[in-house]
Amino acid sequence: MKMKKLESSLLNMVLVLVCVALIMGGLLAWVNNITSGPISQQAEKALADGIKQVMGGEKLTVVEEDTVRQTIDGKDCVFIIHKTQDGRKHDLGAAIETTTMGFGGELKVLVGIDTNGKILGYTLLQHAETPGLGAKADTWFQEGQKGDIVGKSMAEKPLAVTKDGGDVDAITASTITSRAFLKAINQAYNAYANKESDGQTGATKQIKEG
Repeated sequence: MKMKKLESSLLNMVLVLVCVALIMGGLLAWVNNITSGPISQQAEKALADGIKQVMGGEKLTVVEEDTVRQTIDGKDCVFIIHKTQDGRKHDLGAAIETTTMGFGGELKVLVGIDTNGKILGYTLLQHAETPGLGAKADTWFQEGQKGDIVGKSMAEKPLAVTKDGGDVDAITASTITSRAFLKAINQAYNAYANKESDGQTGATKQIKEG
């Protein structure tokens, strides 16, 4: 009789655990379903705002969106190129999404480059760098800051920190992050320049003023 009770209790425990797992799985799926929409909308707005920021803050139209895949140092790299025009349909250049590995993890940058290869601006879309050190990349290379890259011509030469013979001051105590950041910018320009020379076209999307 005791053995039967033990088997019955074990069976009940298994059934309860299965039911709990099913209920929790259903709740997680429901939460994911109701939050995925707002999260996606928020990400799209952040990207649209970022494009306006790095391209100079004007009323913009993204006239082409292309995904460029390249193999760099044996790794597959993906670049998303948002080619833009102003209200008079004049080409402004492109905002390029580029990703590389920093000190703490992936470093994702959105950089604006005009039709002559000049950097218009940038913003960090994602990073896992050390707060107070590598995380300074968000501001360190902005216009007027110590590592200012805005206005530099990518068509002339690749960006590099002074330790590597370049003319960009690295973030203090964060040379690895600085190199990764500049590598992301250099790769973004190369992807954009190659796409332009290939004459590829893509989708059109309007960015509203906000």
